[in-house]
Amino acid sequence: MADGRPRVVVTGMGVIAPLGIGLDEFWKNAAEGRSGVGRMTLADPTDYPCQVAGECLDFDYTQYMDRKDGRRMARFSQMAVAASKMALDHAGIELDALSEADRERVGVVMGNGGGGLPNDLEAVRTMDERGGMKVDPFYVSKRLSNMAGGNVAIQFGLLGYNTTVTTACAAGTQAIGDAVEVLRRGAADMMLAGGTEAGICELGLAGFASMRALTSGFNDAPERASRPFDRDRDGFAPGEGSGMLVLETLEHARARGAEPLAEVTGYGVTADASHLVAPSANGAGAARAMRLAMQDAGVNPEDVDAVSAHATSTDVGDRAETEAISSVFGEHAKSLHISAMKSQIGHLLGGAGGVETVAVVQSLRTGVVTPTLNLDNPGEGCDLDYVPHTSREVNPKVILKDSFGFGGQNAVLVLQRFEG
Repeated sequence: MADGRPRVVVTGMGVIAPLGIGLDEFWKNAAEGRSGVGRMTLADPTDYPCQVAGECLDFDYTQYMDRKDGRRMARFSQMAVAASKMALDHAGIELDALSEADRERVGVVMGNGGGGLPNDLEAVRTMDERGGMKVDPFYVSKRLSNMAGGNVAIQFGLLGYNTTVTTACAAGTQAIGDAVEVLRRGAADMMLAGGTEAGICELGLAGFASMRALTSGFNDAPERASRPFDRDRDGFAPGEGSGMLVLETLEHARARGAEPLAEVTGYGVTADASHLVAPSANGAGAARAMRLAMQDAGVNPEDVDAVSAHATSTDVGDRAETEAISSVFGEHAKSLHISAMKSQIGHLLGGAGGVETVAVVQSLRTGVVTPTLNLDNPGEGCDLDYVPHTSREVNPKVILKDSFGFGGQNAVLVLQRFEG
């Protein structure tokens, strides 16, 4: 970069998502405007108002790791390992060829929100029914949020910087941004970064339902349940999955002959410091993160072509994000192509930012911006172009990626089409 910092590029991606397992299937279904939200099967929703979810029903961890190793991991870790293996393969990285010195320069930053929530429920049930000494001896090492990143490092022998970001629904995006910072300061040559979540169980369902955060009005039409910015939105559809990216300094990528897929040029993080779950008034905290990310990238508002919105399908959240975009971009806000991938996959919580950033890179590579499904009647205050119903070929060069989480966490990335 002109300021002396190394440029950071994406060279590989892997994804486990309700729209498909693997990059090709995921992107095909995303670009075709399909929905991955269906009737909930991973938990019994009979006694709860929400009975739909974005589930990865075709995921089989044994395709990506030894069965014995996988049995000692929670589902969110299994997904992270699988998505990481895909990303490493996509990047053309031959792990057996890496020396120990090479491995010391490869790290992991993982985003996760809830850890092994289903394992908590299983452990409590076991205690109640059979006693404490019958609890799974791997329970603690399964459920800890940092174990996804830990398992990725163990599986692939990655000896470098390793940490976990647990900033709720901003975690996946913030993990990617933090990994960029690790590369910029020279602490690594290559990073695996993204997010993972697999918390669909009765415990999670009860918690979110009791706070009235989940959709409940479309149980008989699950594919219509997640409807960001629409007048009839009534909460988010829970989801699961993992999206992982291989990030490298451009110098390192060129030295090994790798093809950059996109460039991460900007990153901004702020705190609302106002409320446990609601965004700050008028989306002020989100707006500050957007401005910081663009400043970091050295781009002006009119340079941005599209926004990958956080857009959970909650009334207050969607309006606040719209207000934030309008305040940051002014008149140019009307020209932005704003898409909400959660309309297709539900809300993957800590895994959302990883999967959605994979989609952003694919948009930059293919020129296609994915749609916001179920946007039949824009809600009050939702007056921008949200790419309703069908994908759009717009050939974007610069895309903003928003993610916001409980606790007032705001993380925003700027990604650009790679130009050598």
